Amino acid sequence: MQTISEIKSLRSQIKAWRQQGLSIAFVPTMGNLHAGHFSLVEKAKTLADKVVVSIFVNPMQFGKNEDLDKYPRTLSDDQRGLAELNTDMVFTPSVEVIYPHGLETQAYVDVPSVSQGFCGASRPGHFVGVATIVTKLFNLVQPDFACFGEKDFQQLAVIRTMVKDLSMPIEIIGVPTKRESNGLAMSSRNGYLTIEEKSTAAILYKTLSDTAMAISTGDRRFDTLIEQAKQAIEAKGLKIDYFGIAERDSLQPAQPTDHHFVILVAAFLGSVRLIDNIQVNI
Repeated sequence: MQTISEIKSLRSQIKAWRQQGLSIAFVPTMGNLHAGHFSLVEKAKTLADKVVVSIFVNPMQFGKNEDLDKYPRTLSDDQRGLAELNTDMVFTPSVEVIYPHGLETQAYVDVPSVSQGFCGASRPGHFVGVATIVTKLFNLVQPDFACFGEKDFQQLAVIRTMVKDLSMPIEIIGVPTKRESNGLAMSSRNGYLTIEEKSTAAILYKTLSDTAMAISTGDRRFDTLIEQAKQAIEAKGLKIDYFGIAERDSLQPAQPTDHHFVILVAAFLGSVRLIDNIQVNI
């Protein structure tokens, strides 16, 4: 497994692979890898001849009061796990390599509509940071496929829209959420939780599942379902950021005539913000 941190070396290797006629799958990450990330790599290996994983904690997608400085950085462990999966390359650029002139003058990518609401409302500027770094990484790696987890459903929707609107020749692959035994979605931020808090946080997936069951059996009282879900989550001591039911592809508020739904939640357990979602197809 190669570990490359400079753009020139990355481009040289990508060019060599292309000259050999090899296909490339890409998994962008911020490190602190867990089984969910590794499932993306395993999926990528089924899609292409070569797999590239990036590890870069992107400052552009963190707000002023968010946990950029505290975000766990576990590069040695990450490299070890990726090597065990026979990953072909890990790209580990510094902030100076990615943003050589700083963030203030950096060109950016904005994906309107689908980036509004939900995490877009709670974290202003977040999806501009996501779209910008993903675009830059796509330009560097030039993959045929890119794999993203469905846990960050709105992020996946933003990237799919961006790729389509900007005519990028990349197929975006959504990979199902990996979960703990109690249903809690795996996340790097779960490392901030105690064993007891992880047990408490299982209410998120249970509530999503209960709401999904109601919709699948014909209940279209969306406002009532949302209110019931919020009460169930708050009863466990979590603080709701949002709980919503949307049409899956547009992320617009669900209508009774829709057939494809996504239920999304974000909530705080102490200072830790957790997100999750579940899809319902009628």
